[in-house]
Amino acid sequence: MPELPDIVVYIEALEKRILGKRLEAVRIASPFLLRTATPPLSEAEGKTVLRLRRLGKRICIGLENGIWLVLHLMIAGRLHWKKRGAKLSPPRGLAAFDFPNGTLLWTEAGSQKRASLHVVAGEEGLAALDPGGIEVLDSGLNEFSTTLTSANHTLKRALTDPRLFSGIGNAYSDEILFAAQLSPLAMTQKLKPEEIERLYNVARQNLTQWTERLRQQAGADFPENVTAFRPEMAVHGRHKEPCPRCQSKIQRVRYAANETNYCPTCQTKGRLLADRALSRLLREDWPRTPEELEMLARERR
Repeated sequence: MPELPDIVVYIEALEKRILGKRLEAVRIASPFLLRTATPPLSEAEGKTVLRLRRLGKRICIGLENGIWLVLHLMIAGRLHWKKRGAKLSPPRGLAAFDFPNGTLLWTEAGSQKRASLHVVAGEEGLAALDPGGIEVLDSGLNEFSTTLTSANHTLKRALTDPRLFSGIGNAYSDEILFAAQLSPLAMTQKLKPEEIERLYNVARQNLTQWTERLRQQAGADFPENVTAFRPEMAVHGRHKEPCPRCQSKIQRVRYAANETNYCPTCQTKGRLLADRALSRLLREDWPRTPEELEMLARERR
């Protein structure tokens, strides 16, 4: 799933292409995509894009009549900038947004159709979709610490919970925990103050560095190689490869749709996290699917 660094770079690329441009038409190919009925999608057509904003892992396109198009790519959704009027081909093609200078094409690999489009009115409409997590890059250490320890969860669950922290998902939580040399199963309310401070500093540094790296990789082009698995990553997606710090083999544990990658030497004092033990813990602490996590976020509101 595209996370904070990916979404920031997507938005910067969109700003260069659609800010101040008129949305001529929206073509929807997937009946599963549009999740709202009011206001109607037709109210977005013919309107000029005035602003773009990130809301957690969502991309928000603000139009001149106060309408917002809120795109949630979920796990397999991706955006592409094509020539104006580009063909929209299901089943991968979900939607196309036509502008005078090109077409924003939205695709999704796989058959689960998790990506979603919400059409909402004004700031109130946006607020209703906000899970409420704090922005790590805008928060101080005290706010970060208070949020982290507000409930006793595993670090992996806490970092990826959109009700706690905005924009962090499976990939970057692995990278942050590795850099902070903390176990993904450490319980938040048992952390020492110095461990929380280290996690805070590392999270800010990691998200900033990855945003800049992806920005440089995209350059003037539209970001087309958005993926959760990158060769520069230290642990995420590197199961059985050598740890860049100590050369131990990176280990992996899975539960439902979730995956954790970690170095046993650097993060868990040489202890392997057993799949069965992890699953028992996560069964109580971690939603099984992205949809369940979204439901929890809505329940909080």
